[in-house]
Amino acid sequence: MNNLFKTAVLMAGFVAFLGIIGAMIGGKSGLLLALLFAGGMNLFAYWNSDQMVLRMYNAQEVDAQSAPEFYGLVAELAQRAGLPMPRVYVIHEEQPNAFATGRDPQHAAVAATTGIMRMLDYRELRGVMAHELAHVRHRDTLISTLSATMAGAVSALANFAMFFGGRDENGRPVNPLAGILVAILAPLAASVIQMAISRAREFEADRGGAEISGDPLALAAALQKIEYYAQGIAMPTAQAHPETAQMMIINPLAGLNMGELFRTHPHTEERIARLHAMARGVR
Repeated sequence: MNNLFKTAVLMAGFVAFLGIIGAMIGGKSGLLLALLFAGGMNLFAYWNSDQMVLRMYNAQEVDAQSAPEFYGLVAELAQRAGLPMPRVYVIHEEQPNAFATGRDPQHAAVAATTGIMRMLDYRELRGVMAHELAHVRHRDTLISTLSATMAGAVSALANFAMFFGGRDENGRPVNPLAGILVAILAPLAASVIQMAISRAREFEADRGGAEISGDPLALAAALQKIEYYAQGIAMPTAQAHPETAQMMIINPLAGLNMGELFRTHPHTEERIARLHAMARGVR
């Protein structure tokens, strides 16, 4: 199943899911409002979700003059990958992390924290940014950014249901227990969908990034270092917007153990082992 088809399924599922929530909150009128909201949200998210995420993290765009080494590193990798030059951003956060976003390779952006740029050497940072460009080449960025935006919308709607309840088409209050269930289960379901999307594609981005950089051991070393430091350094923006965690190269909420079901990424040890096997030529 290619990512364009997955994106279409995700958007259709989002409309259906919000329709169910709307019907539970407000009957037929709630269903209609939810469907209109979902359709509008899909259009808005498709065109604007990347900028929304970058603004959440207060990412600052850089160029060859303001960040020559980092920008040049990305330019070299984009050329090796056969990709258009993405926009390049820096996030002023201590936690070492990075992500890619954008609806397609022609409208892509990559971002790295100041923490990751300080903690990794040039070779390791090159491995990380190659991983992010692999997400761009695989067109993972649209589905990951859309899912983050949609999960946030579902959670917001569920909170609305919890605090304000709803009425059916005849003006009668709906069952308050239904509102509570929606408020609990809606963000839960959205999160589970996100995690399923996220974990599978990280292995492919590791493999693709190693091919782009030509140095799988550099990415392996970077992942080991990032995993170690990220657990001890909080990322407040990610904690405020946990739906964006699946976009990062390492889970920015790693210190908050939610169990296997809610893991946004594969185990780092397995990712490192696969990269080492790749370096040895093991298939």
